[in-house]
Amino acid sequence: MGSRDFISSLPDEVLGKNILSLLPTKLVVSTSVLSKRWRNMFLFVDNFDLEDPTSLRNDGFSDFMEKTVAVLNNCPIKKLTLNCHYEQSSVNRWIFRALGRGCLELILQCRYGHSLNIRIFRRNTLVKLTLSSNRTVLEEYVPLHEGRVFFPALKTLSLGAVVADRALYNWFISGCPVLEELFIRDVGDGDDQPTWTMSVFSASLKRLTIFFDFPHNIEPYKDDVEIQTPKLEFLDYSALLSDDFEVDYLDSLAEARLDLRLWELNTTTQLGDVANLVAAIRNVKTLHLSSGSLEAFYYCCDTMLVFDRLHHLSIESDEENGWQGLPRLLLKSPNLQTLLIKGLVHKVTNRCGNVCACTNKPKKNFSYKRYIDRSPSDEMEGMCCLSTCRVKVLEILGYGGSSREMKQMWHFLGKLKYLETVKIGVEEDTNNIGLLRDNLMALNRASANKCNIQFI
Repeated sequence: MGSRDFISSLPDEVLGKNILSLLPTKLVVSTSVLSKRWRNMFLFVDNFDLEDPTSLRNDGFSDFMEKTVAVLNNCPIKKLTLNCHYEQSSVNRWIFRALGRGCLELILQCRYGHSLNIRIFRRNTLVKLTLSSNRTVLEEYVPLHEGRVFFPALKTLSLGAVVADRALYNWFISGCPVLEELFIRDVGDGDDQPTWTMSVFSASLKRLTIFFDFPHNIEPYKDDVEIQTPKLEFLDYSALLSDDFEVDYLDSLAEARLDLRLWELNTTTQLGDVANLVAAIRNVKTLHLSSGSLEAFYYCCDTMLVFDRLHHLSIESDEENGWQGLPRLLLKSPNLQTLLIKGLVHKVTNRCGNVCACTNKPKKNFSYKRYIDRSPSDEMEGMCCLSTCRVKVLEILGYGGSSREMKQMWHFLGKLKYLETVKIGVEEDTNNIGLLRDNLMALNRASANKCNIQFI
């Protein structure tokens, strides 16, 4: 094959749109010195990634960008990514030029925060917008009112912490009439104040992801979380538990991922009630619960409704949280087909019912005092929930083969009568997989077809 240059032999459209568009713009422009063929090749690029690798303001980078933007003045732009520390007037000028040339996707990611001109927020072409930084600040001298934000074509919106009128989140969403995907990430530490308003209202939204974390500030969590999204199909919510949830019944919801974290307070009353949230998501087919969510379902939900359509349930375990909520959830999921558990080790209590092999009682200083004296419900004391559970596939991840884990597997296999397949994901540092396999294969199985055990 010799020294033949196969890359340079590719058509201009392939080189520009399919290859160079994947690279940072500064590197793309530098290819113009390779040969006469490459001199104007960057003019075919329609994705621009303007990233300054330095950590401080770089006038050289700004000068480079000014010259590059001038050369590309007549080129169409599909995507513009800004990830740098820059001169404010320059970046707003680059954004306006990109939007003026039909930009479909705008991504603003900055390590130090930046100030944006409000005129950016009325654009007809944008389909995807991402504002992500430590703090994104709108120019203070530009008044912001409801109706000033309007994106008639926007389908995907990602919001970091936007410092402006707190109603901005609601105005953003209401100004996107065809919005389908919304990502909200609002985190802070110390004296940081949240910018999300704890509410989402959208008639068109199909996918909603929220990560809200202010562990040192309980005040925002005293407000109710309001979600009104009648067409929602996917929900991913991660936060410390709020006082309550005002959520309409999500009839279209097919999948939910919940990471609800309980507050550890030195009082007899614990913050949080998830009954409305549980009722709203009862139509899901797939449900993923963190270990904290499982405890929240037990401690902060007095009534568990039936999950008629739930086919796939996955839970995470850790030594800090118990399985108290699992028996009730299994009994209320009559059509469950697949149960996935990430880790079998969990906090041992006397309230896991007959879903596990736990025998120890909770410690006397257990913090959730308003629930500790509640009598176990009839569903916990009656027939074994595993014996009536119709799960066909049991998947265990992070299996280490300890005696406690082996006892739990013995319990599962001896009670789940409808099992067809058991999938075991072994921990990476496990040495003797053969021994683990032999031990599991030797366990008695309640299923009539002597279910198949697979190691994955």
